[in-house]
Amino acid sequence: MLFHNKKNFAKGLALLVSFTVVLVLIFSPVFNNDAGEKQNGLEYADDLFNKLAKGSSYFIPEMAKNVDKFKGKAIDVTVKLKDPAMVADATKILAIAGVAAQPKDGSLQVSGDLSKVLTLALAASDKMYNNDIAGVSALFENMDGQKAMKVLWNVQNMMVKELQKAKMIEEAGVVKRVNEKGIEPAFNFYGIKAENIMTKIPLAAGLLIFYVVYTMWYGYAIFDMFDGIGLSMKKSKVKKEV
Repeated sequence: MLFHNKKNFAKGLALLVSFTVVLVLIFSPVFNNDAGEKQNGLEYADDLFNKLAKGSSYFIPEMAKNVDKFKGKAIDVTVKLKDPAMVADATKILAIAGVAAQPKDGSLQVSGDLSKVLTLALAASDKMYNNDIAGVSALFENMDGQKAMKVLWNVQNMMVKELQKAKMIEEAGVVKRVNEKGIEPAFNFYGIKAENIMTKIPLAAGLLIFYVVYTMWYGYAIFDMFDGIGLSMKKSKVKKEV
């Protein structure tokens, strides 16, 4: 092989080999999680950032204050669930919350104090956020906790549309926010330990810096190897018209 620049080729090759060695280490189970189980680098980083994401997604106290403003606010809407099989569970859940729920042609006529439904949703969300699935189940009279939360989310999601149709915009807004900032983070992050970013700044910053450096590492390896064999990118000369 003819080299245009042996020194650059050797430097690029060394970078590529070291890049590959680090890549093998990244995919090797050399990291320990909180339970002492082995993880590879990607699993470890993913686990860390999931914990940090959960730690920044706790809005339940804030939402509880918003719900308090709607105490005694009566609603009377008919919601049609996408899955008719949820109607029986939804009827039970709404009765637990303390509002009337009457099945009607595959739909549910819901009437009563809006804050009671939302208060139950936030109480259950708080327990699920803290990975207390048994506590969630107890709130719903021993129903499957995750199933109950899914049903309640669906009821409230359909309730938003009906409240908007009834021109109850503020009420629709608070129901939507309880879903988005209460039930959804609790459900999606269930089973993950929450971490505060302030306690993990050095580690999180180190991982992000490593990602940038590691990406450049590969780029420079390829650039130097190509330059070493005479393949390089240069700005083309501008042709001057006569």
